Amino acid sequence: MLSDPELETVRRTGSRAKSADSLINDGLTPSDGLRLHWPEYLMEAGEAAIYLFSACAFATLLWHPASPIQSYLPGDVVRRMLMGLAMGVTIMAIVLSPWGKQSGAHFNPAVTFTFWRLGKVTRWDAVFYCTAQFSGALAGVALAALLLRGAPAHHAVRFAATLPGIHGDGVAFVAELVISFLLMSAIRFATNHRVLAPYTHCFAAVLAAVYIAFESPLSGMSTNPARTFGPAVYGNYWHALWIYFAAPPLGMFVAAQAFLWIREGKGPICAKLHHDNDKRCIFCQSGSRLTATNERQAHYA
Repeated sequence: MLSDPELETVRRTGSRAKSADSLINDGLTPSDGLRLHWPEYLMEAGEAAIYLFSACAFATLLWHPASPIQSYLPGDVVRRMLMGLAMGVTIMAIVLSPWGKQSGAHFNPAVTFTFWRLGKVTRWDAVFYCTAQFSGALAGVALAALLLRGAPAHHAVRFAATLPGIHGDGVAFVAELVISFLLMSAIRFATNHRVLAPYTHCFAAVLAAVYIAFESPLSGMSTNPARTFGPAVYGNYWHALWIYFAAPPLGMFVAAQAFLWIREGKGPICAKLHHDNDKRCIFCQSGSRLTATNERQAHYA
């Protein structure tokens, strides 16, 4: 276990030397993680809560029979397009928020798992991130049900649950696998490209919007185990939960392996979706815009 001075040095320094990476990867204990990184854990919980609250709120607005805009919506395709647009904007808002800039704006256990596989998230940070994300998802659905007076529970809304479509579980599994692979591939490509990196959140948001509009009839469009878990708990939708716990992590894991293979083992810059900001980074131990910029320039060189 590292001493307090050593941990503080590793956390604050902008160095990307192998010794620093080894110290934090080998020495971060559960108590160290909670003591040093608890703000990021709470931010991830808050981001997941906002994401699920938004999903429930927009689904209620678009699909509930008592919605004031119900008569103005010509069909389900239009509803899905509007839902995609709303959730895409939500994703961009979360990533660009102060919380998203500091925690990395994962709010998805599959994303955190993938960055752990890529060596950018420590084991205990990954455990606490995922715990926070699932907890936040539950809180977001609960808050939506409370503030909307139970409206998300209506059978037309179903807490914005992600469920297999008419083609069955097999098609839903493959669809989730493919869209998760494409999402992580886009994130990895954008964040490691000098020009595209500042727009990573746009890539993620556009893909999510397109998925909701056109892919959701196949699987409900999750790519996020926590996104599915929250509505499943409140709506008792357990029969296909395995799809959304298996396919998104697997699809993103394959994307990570492909990323490493294409780059001959060279890992990503960071585990944040928006790195070049003045918030501290627990993944590469940077704490200033200058350090983040220097790291990125060194990586691109």
